[in-house]
Order: sequence, then structure tokens, then C-alpha cells
Amino acid sequence: MNLDGLDDFTVEVPSWAYGNSGTRFKVFASPGVPRNPYEKIADAAQVHRTTGLAPRVSLHIPWDVVDDWGDLRAYAEKQGVRLGAVNANLFQDDDYKLGSLCHPDPAVRDKAVRHHLDCLEIMRATGSADLKIWLPDGLNYPGQDSLRGRQDRLAESLRRIYDALGEDQRILLEYKFFEPYFYSMDIPDWGTSLLHCLALGERATVVLDTGHHAPGTNIEFIVMQLLRQGRLGAFDFNSRFYADDDLIVGAADPFQLFRIMSEIVAAGAHRPESRVNFMLDQCHNIEEKIPGQIRSVLNVEQALAKALQIDQDALATAQREGDVLGANAVLMDAYETDVRGPLADRREARGLPRDPVAAFKASGYAATVTAERVGGTQAGWGA
Repeated sequence: MNLDGLDDFTVEVPSWAYGNSGTRFKVFASPGVPRNPYEKIADAAQVHRTTGLAPRVSLHIPWDVVDDWGDLRAYAEKQGVRLGAVNANLFQDDDYKLGSLCHPDPAVRDKAVRHHLDCLEIMRATGSADLKIWLPDGLNYPGQDSLRGRQDRLAESLRRIYDALGEDQRILLEYKFFEPYFYSMDIPDWGTSLLHCLALGERATVVLDTGHHAPGTNIEFIVMQLLRQGRLGAFDFNSRFYADDDLIVGAADPFQLFRIMSEIVAAGAHRPESRVNFMLDQCHNIEEKIPGQIRSVLNVEQALAKALQIDQDALATAQREGDVLGANAVLMDAYETDVRGPLADRREARGLPRDPVAAFKASGYAATVTAERVGGTQAGWGA
């Protein structure tokens, strides 16, 4: 079985996945939830310890602010992981009610830009290279503000952030076609994100969140097109049924995840030199946090392993010959390959547990932190 490239493949996990979360109606609390960034990192380290796939942890600012970034970095390394992308939070401040980087008031835009500049300083202290920007800005009503004016303000604000990047730093610019605003989002799609990135320069790339598309969108086409332009900077893997659901990646449509990874493999973008950062963006509402993350990274690995089974020569031949069903059969043969046994064998050969979820449950870690994490304020969403 071809598993070429899996040895260097990794998935970055989000610090916020280990906190309490829920819906617009209620946030569900769980015992043993982290109370600070150190405990989040300790939980994230369990995912890497059992899977060997998750050596980096994304931070969210200001949720993960600490007094000593060097100490947090050292703690992460002691746990066997590194600090990854820094995510700027622009959606929980009253000043951003009408926008942040696109706000009509220059003073509010200045505040939002300064927040990103602060994030760049955090990145320098933590060793991170990626500043991830998800812009929640948008409009609820026609005429509420100038669509064109907001794009001009966005371009100006992004330019100020981009010009402050260090030589080893880059922007990952995300998009979302609706929510929290419903008439128009300021970065609603990959084209808008790409246009801004092209205007900024080579160190601005697009983040593709698998949940941020209208139903029926061909996400693998977007993946292919961004790879053609060398502008796919990162993935935010999750899964959805109707909207931006933070479900375990591959839960709703594992075949879609396979199709996406097929485009990744076709371009060799699963290898580290591509600089595509594979990340999770999930909040586990009713399921256990750490097992949810373990399942997620294993789902991505499994989809990649299946994509690696595609007979590229046979596929190319069928495509050249116009063999429609034959070409489709090549893909389906790979998708229907059961890779679970070979992946378990591979983990065992690397000194990792064959079944990471079972190994975590047997470790006693959950019971230990539940007993230890008494008092204080659990991390989580305030919704």
C-alpha cells in the first residue's frame, strides 16, 4: 500500500477545541475542562501523544493571553508540541459592532489593526509564522454602509498589517459566505480573499474552511484553483450539514474530504514543502473534547491515505481516452480501499497505539484532570 508522504504529514489543533462550547441557546460544561492556556496545551499534547499527527497548537488572542510567552512556548515544547498559528479575535468587542477592519470610524479600524500588530509580536515570541485573520465584518441591511467603501477600508487595513510582517511571517486570510451578518459579508468567498491576497503580496494566502460555503459548492475545485496560484495557505477542517457547523471533520461527508485530499495529493501539497498548514477549527459541543480531536486528525489521515491509493497513471490514461466511467472507477477504487489496518500497523511500528482513542481512554488522563481541575473558571465560549 502506498503511504508515501504520510511520515511528514501533520495537522494543527486549536486551543479553543478543549474549552466548553455549545449553540446559541446554551454552552454545555464538562468536568476537567482547561482553565488557562497551559491546561489547553496539556490536553492538546494528548492528541499528538496518541496519534503522532498533531505537533502544533493554534492560539486565539485574547482568549489565550499569558504574561510570559516565552514560558508558554517552553511549556508547550516540554509537552512535546509547538505553538502554531495565532488567530486574531475581532468578534467579541463592543467596538466592532459595525465592523473592525472595515468599520466606518478610523479610530475603530486603528484599534483592530493594533490588535493584529500585537498578534505579530506574540508570534515573534512564540515562534509562530502564521497570522490567521477571520473577518466577521459585514452588513445586515442594504444601504447600511457602502459595499465598495468597506472594501477600500479593508484593503487599507490589511496593507498596514501586511507591511508589519516579519520576513518569516505570513497572513492567512479566511472567508465566510454568511454569519454573523446576513446581507453581505466583507470577505464572503475565496475570490474576495484571493484578490486581497494578490494585492498584498506573496506572504498573503487564503484559508479554506470546509464549512464556510453555500450548499453544493465544489470545494475541491477551490482547492485546486488556489493551489494553481500558490495561494492556499491553510485549511480549517471541520464538517457541516447546513451551515458552519464545527463537527468532526468528515462526519457529514467523508467522500467530500477524500475528494479534497485527492486534489491535495495530485499537487503534492500534502508534503511540508508546500507550506499548506492543515488545521482543525472545531468546537466540541456534546462530545468529549480530546477524543473528538483524536478522531478528527485520524479522519484526515485516513482520507489522505485513501487519496494516496489513486492510480494516477491509470486515471490519466482514462481521462485522455475519454473513459468517463473508467476514470471515476479509479477514484472509487481508492476511496473504497480499507486503509485502517495498514494505518494501525504503521502507528504500531512507530511506537504509537494502534487505536489512539482507546489508548487515551485507558490512560486515565481524563479522570486525573477532572480531579485536579477544581475551582477557577473553565475556558469556553460566552454564548
